[in-house]
Amino acid sequence: MALNAKTLSEDEYFFGHKACAGCGAALVVRHALKVLGPNAVCALPAGCMSAVGFNFPQMSFANNAMITPFAATASVLSGIEAGLRARGGAPDDAIVVGFAGDGGTADIGLQALSGAIDRNDDILYICYDNEAYMNTGIQKSSLTPYGARTTTTPAGAHAHGCLTEKKRLFEIVAAHGIPYAATASIGYLNDFIRKVDRAKGIHGTRFIHVIAPCPTGWGCAEDATISVAREVVDCGLWYLAEYEGGRFRINKKPKEFSSVAHYLRGQGRFRALTDGEIERVEAGRDETWRRLAKLEEL
Repeated sequence: MALNAKTLSEDEYFFGHKACAGCGAALVVRHALKVLGPNAVCALPAGCMSAVGFNFPQMSFANNAMITPFAATASVLSGIEAGLRARGGAPDDAIVVGFAGDGGTADIGLQALSGAIDRNDDILYICYDNEAYMNTGIQKSSLTPYGARTTTTPAGAHAHGCLTEKKRLFEIVAAHGIPYAATASIGYLNDFIRKVDRAKGIHGTRFIHVIAPCPTGWGCAEDATISVAREVVDCGLWYLAEYEGGRFRINKKPKEFSSVAHYLRGQGRFRALTDGEIERVEAGRDETWRRLAKLEEL
């Protein structure tokens, strides 16, 4: 029976947390652990999910879980996996999984992640991308998109938010020759569940980069998380793809993109953008899809 939102286990392994209403990252962790099961061993760096999941004396994880140093998620995962092997007798489904935000992955944690991929350690790394350092006050990360207002990229008279483009993290990871990498969106839940399940059955380093809206930082309604996470895919500013066996595969190719302007105008963080700046975002989207078409042909 295919694993999807309807057939997913009803057991809960991440509950009672103190995340903000509408938190996309909490949905990422909750559903990933439903796929991975009770024997998954989790590691989380400083970030939203460790902040809301480890509140003494309350522990929101039913699985074994620990907090890592900010830069060391992948290194700690490697150590846990080595320890399980050395100990022996660990369950066959004792997946070692990390959940880290965009800053903890693409910025401060990238070196450790690169090293783990180079060693091909038997770990699963899931980056929940809410496009800024949300836990510490909404500061820019290298995965913050162009034009987004954060506390370190304010919208002023001379600059309307972030001046840099979002780092191509999926392509960087794939360039290592990793056994499996994927992008996902919490707005397309069945696709995310399928990819976690696929990664569960592969040995070596696996990486999933999932977009996870943050109503607090994005300036959208608390009940709009899923619709916004779908819209970013539908308008082409986020793509669903996999890399496996040295090949790229695009999982969803919209015949026609929905409105980029509608997506951006619906969020407070993009409110200062001009029509010309939105056209720049659209041009960047089109260039990305041309590049993806070439990668898929390789």
